Amino acid sequence: MLHLWRRYRRNRGAVLGLVVLAAIVLAALFGPMIYTVDPFDMIGRPAQAPSARFPLGTDVTGRDMLAGLLHGARVSLLIGVAASVCATVIGVAVGAAAGYWGKTVDAVLMRLTDFFLTIPSFVLAVVIIAIFRPSLVSVMSAIAIVSWPPVARLARAEFMAHRDREYVQACRAMGMSDWRIAVRQILPNALPPVIVVSSLLVATAILTESGLSFLGLADPNVVSWGYMIGVGRTLLRTAWWMSAIPGIAILVTVLCINLVGEGLSDALNPKLQER
Repeated sequence: MLHLWRRYRRNRGAVLGLVVLAAIVLAALFGPMIYTVDPFDMIGRPAQAPSARFPLGTDVTGRDMLAGLLHGARVSLLIGVAASVCATVIGVAVGAAAGYWGKTVDAVLMRLTDFFLTIPSFVLAVVIIAIFRPSLVSVMSAIAIVSWPPVARLARAEFMAHRDREYVQACRAMGMSDWRIAVRQILPNALPPVIVVSSLLVATAILTESGLSFLGLADPNVVSWGYMIGVGRTLLRTAWWMSAIPGIAILVTVLCINLVGEGLSDALNPKLQER
């Protein structure tokens, strides 16, 4: 881990992204505990500009924007991380099976992957949420379902690259089962590039959730950054801060996640480890 951090910190942009992202996570975790205003309480005049009482102003119904931003950070990050983890698990499982066993298994699983890739991901997510009642679970599930195919293709390529190497052949000669070889031997060696892609999926998931919330296809009982943008779009000309503030939060968060993913890619790249 120490060597990994040394390689990671060579990328100053990645370190900066990690610091800012850590601050956002801390604000999401502890901000609502410090700033205890309920984001659904109508405590001010509608569309009030930022002031001493309301540091970020109020929305169309007089709700505190700062409270919404802090609570929305929790929801947006939760959806992004949870959807990314689910998509990674599904993608690794499909890609590992296709790459290790090959032949018929590979053909069937890759055709299934190609089917999901041919459908626009955002449209498919909208359809899935429209079928079920909009909620946190349905949003996370929809994003995970549309996000796993790229992970599956990457995992398949990694498993195909490792399945015939000497250490795998040695494991087969020792009588080790295919399951143990795939999970205990190949998977740890195939994980580094998957981890990088998984970290970038968090940013994609946050953007997708924001788009769904903007269209009103999110849980109406929770506040997210996309929900705040959707609420403020009707007064974009006269109360621009209502959409600009959560929009900037999404921009900064996604940018930081991309910088962290770039740093992880450099740190885990074996070609750069000796530099």
